[in-house]
Amino acid sequence: MSVTLLSLRGVRKAYGGNEVVCGVDLELIAGECFGLLGPNGAGKTTTLRLALGLTDPDVGEISLLGYTVPRRAREARARVGVVPQTDNLDPDFTVFENLLVYGRYFGLRDADIAARIPPLLEFAGLEARAAARIQTLSGGMKRRLSLARALVNDPDLIFLDEPTTGLDPQARHLIWERLKRLVAEGKTILLTTHFMDEAERLCRRVAVMDRGRIIAEGSPQQLILRYIEPQVVEIHGDGAESWAREHGRVLCERCEQAGETVFCYTRDGDRVLVTLDGREELRYLHRRANLEDVFLKLTGRDLRD
Repeated sequence: MSVTLLSLRGVRKAYGGNEVVCGVDLELIAGECFGLLGPNGAGKTTTLRLALGLTDPDVGEISLLGYTVPRRAREARARVGVVPQTDNLDPDFTVFENLLVYGRYFGLRDADIAARIPPLLEFAGLEARAAARIQTLSGGMKRRLSLARALVNDPDLIFLDEPTTGLDPQARHLIWERLKRLVAEGKTILLTTHFMDEAERLCRRVAVMDRGRIIAEGSPQQLILRYIEPQVVEIHGDGAESWAREHGRVLCERCEQAGETVFCYTRDGDRVLVTLDGREELRYLHRRANLEDVFLKLTGRDLRD
């Protein structure tokens, strides 16, 4: 039997007459990693703040771990871990002290926190850096410490707001491995990210949010099958635009151009490749459709600031 840890029903929030969350419905099930995706300004961070009781909704109902939010948000947050979008580690403390002081916020005894810290440092790969100052840590180390800190109260639900932004590929992969480990141990994760490959790797279900509304929801594979042709050919080079004019409508179910790249969405990639053979002025990549294709189709290719 599935257990609902977080429920939002008809939640709305406006600032100065501008509605940034517009009737959102969400349900998070125990033991899953759920991804909340969307461009900048879509309302993701505000939705997280509403779910945590840090912002009051104008309309709607929120339940977090069985508690009504925001009325009983403090009680709910005692069983939640949060990794914010930007690191807010205390630079005046060592790695060990950051974990110790944070544990005190939850009313834990120092002896209990101290017993939890060694496995948390092992989890974060920071066993040798317990006495290190925050300024001496790399960006990847800081993110791993922020994740370990979010686990100090042994939470049932973990909120992760863009946890790998700004990290190099090695650090991202290590964070992914740690998040998979948490889910395997029975933890539940709500993740926001701009990296579609991250969501596709980690999340059992995702919701795409745009302009304050949920516009699609399902597993990554369900969304790919529902919204995108199965194959994509990306065509680059000086002749890409002329190729699109000549072949795009005939060979592609959908053909889009972004900068110098033509994206041909098709059910028969081999027919497209025949027309590219011998065209030395063109470079191309033939691949399967992915979650990023879904995201761009639903939210558009225009830059959001």
